[in-house]
Amino acid sequence: MDIITRYARDVVYGDLKELCCKWEILACKRHLYDMQRQGLEGFPYVFDITRAERIFRSFSLINRLDVPGQNIELEDWQAFDLGCIFGWVHKDTGQRRFKTAYTRIARGHAKTTNAAGVALYVMCGDGLYPPGRPELVEYELQPEVVVVAVDAIQANIAFEDIKSIGENSKAVTKRLNIKQSYIKHKTRGGNVLKFSKDTKNKDGGRPSLIILEEWHAHPTSAVRDVAVSSKGKKKQCLEYIITTAGTDAENKPCFKDDNFYKAILEGAVNQEDIFVMVREIDDGDDPHNESCWVKANPFFRKMGDYAKNLYSEVKSQYETAFNSGDPAKIREFMIKRMNRWQADSEAKYMSGIMDIWKDLGVSKEEFARLTKGIKGYRGLDLSKSIDLTADSFVGWLADGRLAVSAFGFIPDDAVAKHEHTDRVPYKEWAKEGRCQITPGAVTDYSFIKSHIQETEAENKWNAKEICFDPYNSSHFMQDMEKDGYTPVEIRQGVQTLSEPTKKLRELILQKRVVHDGSPLLTWCLSNAVEVIDNNGNIKLSKKHKDDSQRIDLAAAVINALVRALDAEPLDINKIIQSGGWSM
Repeated sequence: MDIITRYARDVVYGDLKELCCKWEILACKRHLYDMQRQGLEGFPYVFDITRAERIFRSFSLINRLDVPGQNIELEDWQAFDLGCIFGWVHKDTGQRRFKTAYTRIARGHAKTTNAAGVALYVMCGDGLYPPGRPELVEYELQPEVVVVAVDAIQANIAFEDIKSIGENSKAVTKRLNIKQSYIKHKTRGGNVLKFSKDTKNKDGGRPSLIILEEWHAHPTSAVRDVAVSSKGKKKQCLEYIITTAGTDAENKPCFKDDNFYKAILEGAVNQEDIFVMVREIDDGDDPHNESCWVKANPFFRKMGDYAKNLYSEVKSQYETAFNSGDPAKIREFMIKRMNRWQADSEAKYMSGIMDIWKDLGVSKEEFARLTKGIKGYRGLDLSKSIDLTADSFVGWLADGRLAVSAFGFIPDDAVAKHEHTDRVPYKEWAKEGRCQITPGAVTDYSFIKSHIQETEAENKWNAKEICFDPYNSSHFMQDMEKDGYTPVEIRQGVQTLSEPTKKLRELILQKRVVHDGSPLLTWCLSNAVEVIDNNGNIKLSKKHKDDSQRIDLAAAVINALVRALDAEPLDINKIIQSGGWSM
């Protein structure tokens, strides 16, 4: 058994399982599953250990900067990542399977060294050859490595790391001319280029490798989009993404990608040409429990000198952060050392209670059972006809809890665009019954009407009032009124929306909410920020006017809650005492 597959088995079935997070286990399961798929119809890839061994040998010839004269020895987890990225190839062409590799890990885990090692390998020894036939290697002419960073300073730092590691490795200097401002192959040409928002000439070139540095720090995908637009000019161009987690989670392109890549590991999205590895502490892990730190810090598995020093740094940062009680220091520890995304905005509506909200969700079937026959209120947010539109239902259960459900609509012609800009899986959510993709270029409101009528009939909800934002909705509401519904216009100022907006958060904190687990509604709530006036009134808003982080389903819920508050059970204490509901 090759070392990559053996490592995967140890993670999934052996002693390493307790040291790994959910995502590393899923990545290893994916490798094992793909090993079984080799040779099956419809799976065109094979694992070629000789390709993996080439990258291993390349790293073994590179000198460590922190220990002069000592070559790099890959840890088993590093070998797994690199072995998968370079070892999986197309069975007929020999070209690499993975066009993109996404690796997210805590600070201090040789991300810079790994990226430099990959860059030098592509410049010196990468090639194309039939699987299992290393003697037939076809080396690439004009190998080109593009280092993509958020700004010129970071791009220069990454370039200097590649240059320094290369200069200190005899095997590299035999092959490359390494000067102050450039790195070129002595016989095959090529170059290592720096690319950032500050780069004047943004022509994409012909990259063999694109290294995307600290993706979490990029506020938009603009620089990356330009860089990757040149992929395809070389036979097996690889985009190698290295990052830690970051702040302002829901509004960063890296976080959106992160969710998409995790969906690949979970099997919710089928994308064969993207390698994914995330190492973080798991949901529910207590950062005060040091035993879970190893999940984000795999160097801790073998406590050599480097790992001991790293542990000392992590421990010191932990004590400083939590003893001080400074939220900024705690966030920094959680991001850089536990590799967990954190919100950095004080104005986030769901800040600190997102986990509570998620715990209050039930299955769609259970929600239908709980809400059968109750009186409720519908809320609408009709938005632009080419964007996400929302319908909600809220109503009070006999035990004093607020039942919340919301549903989305999006036109078919806009789905591909919005999946790219919003970085959420609308098509998958439609399959799960969380939204509906309507035909054509604009949302057909007749589908909203049908959905309201069908859910009313199916669940026996008694919701005759439809609470709506007056923007762009007059014709539709006239149509609904003809069908016996009572339209209630909800003005969108803070005077109207503040009380229900505050009340929803209060109910969540009291655990007096039950919802149907919609990931689309949860996403909208996570995107919402507060707008506060001088009197302390609040309303929900997107972070930026043109932001793709949509809040439509959350807005629809608030619209319905404006009216639902008038029907809230008055004596909650009696309900609690009767055993109908408890904190």
